[in-house]
Amino acid sequence: MPQSPTPYLLLMLLSLCTFAPVHAANALKPDTPSEYSYALPLQVSGKQGVVAFQLPQAVYLNAKTANLDDVRVFDANGVAQPHALHRPQVAQPARRDSLAANIFPIRGGANPTAGGTSIDVDIRTRPDGSVMSVRAHAGKRQGNTGAANATLGSLILDFGAAAIGDDSNPVRIDALRFDAPKGEANYNAEVWLQTSSDLKHWSTIGAAELSWLANDNGQTLASDRLEFSPQAFRYARLIWRRGVPVEFAAIHAETLPRQSSEPVRETLWIKPAAVKAIENRAGDQPAELIYPAGVALPVEQVSLKLSEPNIVLPVAVGYYVERPSRHTGRTTEWVFRPIAHATFYQITQDGQTRRSGALDIRVEHQPEWVIRPLNPAATARPELGLSWQPATLVFLAGGTPPYTLSFGRADATPTSQPLNQVAPGFSPRELAQLEQAQAGVLQTGQGAATGNSAATQAGLSARQRTYILWGVLILGVIVLGGMALKLIWQMKAGSDKVN
Repeated sequence: MPQSPTPYLLLMLLSLCTFAPVHAANALKPDTPSEYSYALPLQVSGKQGVVAFQLPQAVYLNAKTANLDDVRVFDANGVAQPHALHRPQVAQPARRDSLAANIFPIRGGANPTAGGTSIDVDIRTRPDGSVMSVRAHAGKRQGNTGAANATLGSLILDFGAAAIGDDSNPVRIDALRFDAPKGEANYNAEVWLQTSSDLKHWSTIGAAELSWLANDNGQTLASDRLEFSPQAFRYARLIWRRGVPVEFAAIHAETLPRQSSEPVRETLWIKPAAVKAIENRAGDQPAELIYPAGVALPVEQVSLKLSEPNIVLPVAVGYYVERPSRHTGRTTEWVFRPIAHATFYQITQDGQTRRSGALDIRVEHQPEWVIRPLNPAATARPELGLSWQPATLVFLAGGTPPYTLSFGRADATPTSQPLNQVAPGFSPRELAQLEQAQAGVLQTGQGAATGNSAATQAGLSARQRTYILWGVLILGVIVLGGMALKLIWQMKAGSDKVN
């Protein structure tokens, strides 16, 4: 009797069932505007061959791929135009800004020690905070000479209101530069620097060896800088640890504005959409806060907006990932993956409110963010701020205008090209001066359905694999049943022939 082909048929059916979903997923789909969920009309002058467009928040919230692979620029005939995505480098300032100090000598008092935190002088200020005069207390004066001839003890420096800056333009000082003392061709001393924001509390932040050495040819070798980590302060005090105190001809503070070295970022504020109890944790643990976002957001900073007037909130910031389950009876499980731990706060003290700043993280693309409070008594429900640097889309204005920016397709393939293939030979300055396309009203398309989140897609994929497995098992049972019936019929037929 020839061997039954049934086992081979079962193997072929199993391979077909396994291959079918992969083949369907890899099937080519048309790349037309109707296949995308969202569209932004772009208005251009028509005079430039290369045009730029900074991607707005709507693109990041509605794109379905982490690297913006589903972004397209179509012309009026539905033909995709070459485009590139890039983030311009932040230009560093060509020169360092400086602030001249108003110098107030303290005479008639002993030179204080560098570790001192109090200053035994009378300081008079104007309503705007500028220093009017500085005078040592009478009890500390030495000798009976006038104040003008009294011994110099230290210097008070006022860098003015410009040293304060504001929230949008914070100013930090990272060095002081000294002009040589008048009439002193050669000078050497060790000075210490103390700083203050209110002329009451002082902190020592740095020290330096200052020296000027002149030769017979009028050339001077100088060490005239005192460097320290960037600080925000308005007032300073110079004290001498070695050498004779003198009045310098001028003292300048070298400033480093914060935004000069940081890119322009956008921030999305999100309210918690859900509160989730922590599994496998004690009952006194606070619930997690869930914040839905967009997978396309390249988040590089995280902030919390607290509503309570006085609160300190230590948290773990992260997200959930799916992995094979370590427990019997489960295929997969969701586990919390922390990105960073930080303490956010908002405290009112002496009439001023102190708030925690943004937390820098590595760039993350997550459809959902999780805040896990580390304080068991935490009940705050803060807003979550996600900050990122928007990319600039550069495209070739070919084809037939008008143009449309389409996005919102989870299965789109990447078509972004290197910048030098879209704008070859363009210098950074020319790229910065490209015409900026103007966006119209956001339009919702009918072609592509809203994409699922990573968690939903993972669940659908797991269920699909389960359905395929059950289908193959049921098919196998049917085939084996058929084989058994065929064998019974053959045995019955052989028994009838014998009889």
